[in-house]
Amino acid sequence: MDLNHISGTIVDASIKVHSSLGPGLLESVYLKCLQYELRKRGLQAESEIPVPVVYDGVHIETGYRLDLLVEYEVIVETKSVDEVPPLLKAQVLSYLRLKKKKPGLLLNFNVEHMKDGIFRLVNNL
Repeated sequence: MDLNHISGTIVDASIKVHSSLGPGLLESVYLKCLQYELRKRGLQAESEIPVPVVYDGVHIETGYRLDLLVEYEVIVETKSVDEVPPLLKAQVLSYLRLKKKKPGLLLNFNVEHMKDGIFRLVNNL
């Protein structure tokens, strides 16, 4: 499955979840509902994937965890915040770099219209 198709399916699923639940819930609720919706659509969607840091050739467990890894290729971070600060985008870019993945989506469900909470980020590897 191509990365654009996977990303498009994730976006579509996030819009469905947001349309059903609306804004104002905890991000953990959106994460579980999105994971369910993606699996219902036939996509592999694993949550709480460890993100170790490789330093001096050694894998160091840091406690970082991806919200979702879809089809082993697309990193998805779910948030429910009033405003997305640059630090959250930097976090997703760091995860992309550390996991050697190219595309990532930062999804903020605490918006009136989900289209305003979707941020696509790309690691240029």
